[in-house]
Amino acid sequence: MLKFLKRENRSLENPQIPISSSAILSFFGLDEASAAGESVTIDTALGVPAIWAAVSFLSGTLAVLPLQVFRKTDAGREQVDGGINDILHDAPNDEMSSFEWRKYTFEQVFTGGRGVTFIERKSSGEIINLWPIDPSKVTYISDGRKRSYRVQNGGSAVVYGASEIIDLPFFLKPNGLDFRSPILSHADVIGMAIALTKYAGRFFAGGGVPPFAIEGPFQSPAAMQRAGDDLAAAMAKAAKEKRAALALPAGHTIKPLGVNPDKAHMVEASRFIIEQIARIYSLPPTFLQDLTRSTFSNSEQQDLHFVKHTLLRWVEQFEQQLNLKLFGRSNPDMYVELNVDGLLRGDFQGRMQGYAQGVQNAILTPNEIRRMENFPDAIGGDDLMIQGATVPIGQQEQK
Repeated sequence: MLKFLKRENRSLENPQIPISSSAILSFFGLDEASAAGESVTIDTALGVPAIWAAVSFLSGTLAVLPLQVFRKTDAGREQVDGGINDILHDAPNDEMSSFEWRKYTFEQVFTGGRGVTFIERKSSGEIINLWPIDPSKVTYISDGRKRSYRVQNGGSAVVYGASEIIDLPFFLKPNGLDFRSPILSHADVIGMAIALTKYAGRFFAGGGVPPFAIEGPFQSPAAMQRAGDDLAAAMAKAAKEKRAALALPAGHTIKPLGVNPDKAHMVEASRFIIEQIARIYSLPPTFLQDLTRSTFSNSEQQDLHFVKHTLLRWVEQFEQQLNLKLFGRSNPDMYVELNVDGLLRGDFQGRMQGYAQGVQNAILTPNEIRRMENFPDAIGGDDLMIQGATVPIGQQEQK
């Protein structure tokens, strides 16, 4: 996927700055253990449905937004056709669509904590490709003044300057290089979710019977072991055959161990974990398929809350990183924009009322509104209009 254009042997590492990754334990095969006793890695965390839903929803939403390049003009702005616009809007390279590139990048951001893309340029400086990089192969280095990126490719490494890399961290540490993974930073909560899921699986795999102890006239440890094995096999067979009762030999009894799921409040615990994961990603629980507190009246408001307080932060970060790395500070007239208007359109009646006020107060032209709704332009629809019925009393037009 990644094509390397140059190789450098110099090192810009500053030994005073620790070089690490939020996924370094996973990288070396040393998993992060949570307080719940479960090993938490990116892969195990994605086995939690709420984590999967959050990552998939956020990355998919950011990948589907229209991405276009504009140029500032004296008359306002105009869309740029061809060149960098086609790369961003259609295909950043010969192997990926724009949707695939953005979705992959944000999946890395919302799991490991960072998304990285290499900018391939011609010798003239023209951008020809954007190549996503596996963040686990990147080392973030600094000489105390400038940031660089060392990318490992097998036995060799290439060092790129900051202007050659599109860098999207989830949460930077104080040194400005290292970053925090939203998953590994909350290993205890996610470990609890994994443990709860495993416990529920074992519980129902055993026919809905909690762990138990057998009491009886056992004559030896071997007899106790055989009795336990026989009863476990009988319970599994009864669960498979959907039998509701088992017969025990005379003098034997069964006593449950631990706490049953009802007393352990498994349903409440599952809902609490969903709320915690929603907090990690700043999502209303509705978007994790938790409709407990959702109604027809507040669902639309949660949509607006999501766009205003969660999505716009990532949109702004992505736009500014692209503007800085693709155009530089010396070209402020060119800029990238992700269009979120479609997410804010609301219901049909609300849109029509807003459009009507926009036309009546000379804010929008009819054709601008028609384009928002994907309608063709109308003749004479490019003129601003204003409602002129407000006149002093006594001066109304007589008919």
